[in-house]
Parts: sequence; structure tokens; C-alpha cells
Amino acid sequence: MNASDFNRFDEPTRRRFITNAAKMYLGVQLMPFFNGAATAAPAAAKEAVKAKAKSVIYLYMSGGMSHLDTFDPKPKKKEVMGPTEAIPTKATDIFVGKNLPKTAEVMDKVCVINSMTSRQGAHEQGTYIMHTSYDMRGTVKHPSLGAWVMKLGGRHNPEIPGYVAIDSSQEYSGGGFFGAKYAAAPIGSPNEGLQDSKKPGDVSKKDFESRLSLADRLNKQFHGKYQNADVKAYEELYLEAIKLMNSKDLKAFNINDESASVRSMYGEGRFAQGCMLARRLVEHGVRFVEVQLGGWDTHFDNFAAVEGRCKEFDQAYAGLLNDLEKKGLLKDTLVVVATEFGRTPTIKTEHQNGRDHHPAAFTCLLAGGGVKGGFKYGESDAKGERVKDKPVAVQDFNATIASALGLPHDLTVMSPSGRPFKFADKGVPVAEVFA
Repeated sequence: MNASDFNRFDEPTRRRFITNAAKMYLGVQLMPFFNGAATAAPAAAKEAVKAKAKSVIYLYMSGGMSHLDTFDPKPKKKEVMGPTEAIPTKATDIFVGKNLPKTAEVMDKVCVINSMTSRQGAHEQGTYIMHTSYDMRGTVKHPSLGAWVMKLGGRHNPEIPGYVAIDSSQEYSGGGFFGAKYAAAPIGSPNEGLQDSKKPGDVSKKDFESRLSLADRLNKQFHGKYQNADVKAYEELYLEAIKLMNSKDLKAFNINDESASVRSMYGEGRFAQGCMLARRLVEHGVRFVEVQLGGWDTHFDNFAAVEGRCKEFDQAYAGLLNDLEKKGLLKDTLVVVATEFGRTPTIKTEHQNGRDHHPAAFTCLLAGGGVKGGFKYGESDAKGERVKDKPVAVQDFNATIASALGLPHDLTVMSPSGRPFKFADKGVPVAEVFA
């Protein structure tokens, strides 16, 4: 194979080549490390704003969480609320749906943004703009928020991935035009942690070191002959993988180390385990962790579906905030709850009391990381149909995340094609939410 052949590889082929080479010489699967690798940003980008938060835990409610049945209830509108009742919380004048009793007890730590609005009312497009700040385009793949954080802020811990996605779609946690090394390291089951991150058990230390030596010799020959960006990417991957396999912080991915009391704080279920893993990861220096909870697409039987989703969310979210605070991490960790849009005030009786997509007004949450707790920003109208006061566009919300981290949301970065992009497009941070 000559250099021109290598240049013609498409991205999946490049990745396959890298994976197969790693498995052949080292006996391990390295794609999670390739996806998680990142390099530090230029110093100027880091110094643009003084950071308030060090890390982000981004909890994504996939499917379109009903704002009316969760964080923007309308107690006086029975025709809007149906069987959902509002309950008081630990924060003055903030109410939540009755299916969130444990969350109600931590709302003094939470900033509720009830004036979110989006122009995207379809799942794929709404999720994409929430994760990237940009509309989907066939000609460009935009970096995800975590990729921007890695690009502009770099890692805290150089030995483990700085960006991890738990139970999340790789479609929305990628590096975009920044490249694969800025994408998230994907984790499926939180119980299993980061897969293929240790040398095979049947390979002795002596044999493993022999394989490394052989791989080093072959790499030097290949790299010397084919000085190419893709070859360079493989070399970086190779070094990252070895570093990770030898890292003492690899234990961060093992939630089995947690005590029974901590487990009971979060509750059972995959999302609860994902939140517990997210806390472990930020504790070990991971900068951006996404955890997804799906099932919020409640076109049919909205009230039963929301009750089920809230049971998954409620204890895990409250447990996460309490655990972070107990460990002194909440002030340094921005915990985000986001979704692509809300649900209609109109209840569809023909769909077993379902609610349809509603991007005009919905709710997202922020907690920790320098934001005001027990604070409500913006307001929807009496039915939760339109934003009444202080609208917050998706791009404004994402710019606020950047601001919490001290990252320059308005810094222009050029794509390989020469087009200018920013962390949050034209978004402006919502300064009032910060303490």
C-alpha cells in the first residue's frame, strides 16, 4: 500500500485499519480510546474567561420531556395538566410534577429555565441542534458540545478520556470536523465500564511488552515512509491506549467499587448507574460526561409514560446532586438536564391522552458550577404554550454552558473547509443564572 492509497481511505476504513492493527499487535480493542483522545487547547483560549465550573455532567432526556408534567406545571389549568398535580419544592415558588418527589427536595440547588425555545420540532434535528448549536447540514458535521469543551479547554486528567458518553448515541457525541480524537469515549452499560481497556488476561506481562516492542518497530518504519495526518492519528491513538491501560485512574470506570449506601442513594436502574458513573468520572478529572435517559416521546399515553420516566430520573438526579455536594464537587461541576423540545398543552384523547412535539416552549435545568440554586429564569404563558418572558434559544443555553466553564463561546474556529464556527453559534450566555 502506498501513500496515495492510504489518503484515499474513507473514515470508516481508516478506523478499521487502526483497530485491526491494534488488535493484531496488542491483542486489544482501541476504538474507545481513539474516540476519547483529545489535546489541550491553545493557552489563549483557556484564559479568555475565568472558569467557574471544571466539569459538566450533561443529562439528556431523549424524546422530548414534557415540561408541563415535570418542571413547568400549570396547577390552575386542569385541561392542560390532566391527572398531573403540582407539588411544592424546597425552593420558594418553584413547583414540580407529582412524580418527582425526591427532585423536589433538591430544587434549592437547581436553576430552572422555563423559557427554552427551539425552531426544531423533529427528534433528529432537535437533538442535533441541542448537542451542536447548529442545524443539520449535509455538507458539514458539527462538533458536539463535549468536543468543543475538549478543543477549547483540553483535559484535566491526561491519562483517561476527557469526554465520555454513557448510553448515548455516537451520532450526537462526535468530534465533527474537529476529528475523531475529540469525540466521546462511548460506554454502553455503566456496569461494564470502559470496554477493552486492559490487556488480555491470557497475555503475560513479558509477552505483552514483546508485542509492544514489535509494534514500535513496525510503527517507526511505517510512519517514516508515510508521513500523513491519518498515520499521525494512529500514532497518537497508540500512545493514548498504552497510557490508559497503565493508568491508575482506570478504576474510575468501575462502579462496582461503590458502597451499598451510595448505591441506595442513586437507586436502581441503568440511568441511576450512569449518573453514579458520571460522578466517579468527574471526580477523576473527566471534563464532560453525557448520560442519556430515553423514552420521553409520549405521543401515546403521556401520563403513564411520564410517570415511568420520572421513576427512572427522580432518585438518580437527586442522588447525583446530593452526592456531588457531599463530596464538595457540586460547586465545580455543572449538572445540565436538557431535552430536544417539550410537549403540547393539548392532550390528544384520540392517542390515549398523549402529547405531541412542542419546540415553542420547554424547560431545561442547570445546577452547580456557579449557577444560582432555587432560581427560576424565564416563564411560559398560562398554558405552557409560548414563552412569555425572557426567551432562551438553544444557542443561548449552550453559550451559558461554555460561560460556566470559562470557555470563549464567541471564539471563531475555522473548519477544514475554511468556514467559521463558534461553540454556540450566535448564542449569548444568560448571565442572570450565575450567582
